[in-house]
Amino acid sequence: MVSSDQRRRQLAREKFERQQQRREEARRRTRRLTVVITSALAVVAVVGAAAYVSVGNDDTKDKKTDAAASASPSASPSASEKSAPEPAMKIDKKAKYTFSLKTSQGDIAFTMDAAKTPHTTNSFKSLADKGFFDGTKCHRLTTQGIFVLQCGDPKGDGTGGPGYTIPDENLTALGKAGKDGTVTFPAGTVAMANTGQPHTGGSQFFLVYKDSKLPPTYTPFGTMDAASLKAVQKVGTAGVAGGAADGAPKKAVTISKAAVDKV
Repeated sequence: MVSSDQRRRQLAREKFERQQQRREEARRRTRRLTVVITSALAVVAVVGAAAYVSVGNDDTKDKKTDAAASASPSASPSASEKSAPEPAMKIDKKAKYTFSLKTSQGDIAFTMDAAKTPHTTNSFKSLADKGFFDGTKCHRLTTQGIFVLQCGDPKGDGTGGPGYTIPDENLTALGKAGKDGTVTFPAGTVAMANTGQPHTGGSQFFLVYKDSKLPPTYTPFGTMDAASLKAVQKVGTAGVAGGAADGAPKKAVTISKAAVDKV
């Protein structure tokens, strides 16, 4: 016959075993969830890291999409932004040009090679000659995943453009994509933002202030000089307003004057 003490000990053991079983099941669920989250983050890191700078030409209106693309220079002009033809070709396609920006955080300049990016160079000269960039802000800074400062939006919210789009150019300049589908955009590179679709560049561009891995779908069309890179790096070091990893730079960058001149 089982005594009351033995019965209590048996019940206690059974209770303990049930608790252990529940804890083990909880641990397994946690491990499974961790694997799922890790896999999802890996996908976001590859597809998304490209996403900041969708580094593209006009930032996406949807902040959730931006977060998922979290490192993609993107730009999303409305249908009306794409209705006009690009400017007529007026530059010397064999020459190099300098794009000079006077900003609230110092002068920034980069060289464009018209032989490699004639449509992009011609478009930027046409826009600069009209004063298109004057008074605009660099609306987006990313400090995680990819490291870029995005500028060129007349609306200042990532949705503006010049009213037309230009074709992608020079996409093989940074080499063949690796197994992760990306190439390295070296610090000092200037590239076009876009909507994530081919040939959707407009006026938005991004300045890479630290080596960043992105898909080779953004036209690299300029290279900053050392002083300009240093100026952009200071903006990057100051971080994003509010402490986020992606948003308006804490050190506001306003372009007072932009000019494109033949070298």
